[in-house]
Amino acid sequence: MSTSPFMPGKRFVIGVPYVWLFVFFFLPFLILLYISFVDMGESIHPFKPIWDAQTGLLSLKYENYWTIFRDEGGELFKTIYIEAYLRSIWYALWTAVLCLVIGYPFAYFIARSPASVRPALLMMVMLPFWTSFLLRVYAWKGILADQGVLNQLLMALGITSEPILMLYTNVSMLVGMTYVYLPFMVLPLYATLVKMDFRLLEAAYDLGTSPFKAFWLITVPLSKAGIVAGFMLVFIPSVGEFVIPSLLGGPENIMIGRVVWDEMFTSNNWPRATALAVVMIALIVVPLAIYYHYTSDEAK
Repeated sequence: MSTSPFMPGKRFVIGVPYVWLFVFFFLPFLILLYISFVDMGESIHPFKPIWDAQTGLLSLKYENYWTIFRDEGGELFKTIYIEAYLRSIWYALWTAVLCLVIGYPFAYFIARSPASVRPALLMMVMLPFWTSFLLRVYAWKGILADQGVLNQLLMALGITSEPILMLYTNVSMLVGMTYVYLPFMVLPLYATLVKMDFRLLEAAYDLGTSPFKAFWLITVPLSKAGIVAGFMLVFIPSVGEFVIPSLLGGPENIMIGRVVWDEMFTSNNWPRATALAVVMIALIVVPLAIYYHYTSDEAK
C-alpha cells in the first residue's frame, strides 16, 4: 500500500517548524517593521496608526531610516549608526576568526579521541553553559582588571612592574566574546569531523603527502560545512552583542546592540531603535540568503 507524501502526520511534522518560525521570528519582525515607520511625536506609545484617517492613505515616516544613513549635514554614511554597524561587524568577524583558530584544534582533538572519552570531552566544552552568562563575563572583569588576577600574576613573576591596561579595551572585548562563543564553533566542527573517514589521511600519507598538506587538502575541505555553520553561529549573535561590550568594552567600543538599547530605553525613540534593528537583521539575513542560494545551486 503506497503512502501519500501529503498525509496528515507528515504535514504536521513539516508544519511545526514553519509555525515556530512564523510565531517567533516573522511575526515579531513584522511588529518591528511596523513600529519603524511610526511617528511617535510627543507620545510614549509606539503602536500608533501608520495611515491617515482623513485620506485613508499610509503615512510612513521614512526619516527613521534616513537618519541612519544621513547625518544632519546631509552627508551619507557618516553617522554614528553606520560607525556602530561597521564596528559591530568588525568585532564579530574577529570573534568568529579567533573562535575558528582556537576551536578547530579542539574539535579535531575530540573527534580523533577514543569513542569512550568523547562524551566527557564534549561535556567539558559545554560545561560553561551550566554557569550564568553574566557571572562568566563578570569573572573576566576580575581577571583583566588593573588589580585583577592576571596583572597580579604578571607582577608576582616579575614580568611587569605595574598593571597593564587590559580591561575596557579591544583586547578585553575580543577575549570575552571569543570565550563566550567558542563552544558554538567547537560543536558544529566536531559534528562534521567525527563523521570524516580518517583512512583518507592514511592513504594520503602512503602516497607521500606531508601531514600539513593532507590536512589542508583533505580535512579542511571535508569540514567546510562545520566551518561555515560554526562561523555563522558565532558571527550572527556577535553582531548584536550587548552585554559583553557593556561590561568589558570601553566608550570607544560601542556596538550596535548598545546603540539600539540607548535609542529605545534612554531616548525613548522606539521607531528609530526598531529601524536600526531592521537594518541589522537585513545586514545578516540578506548575505546568508545569497550564500545559501548559490551553495544550493552548486549542490544541484
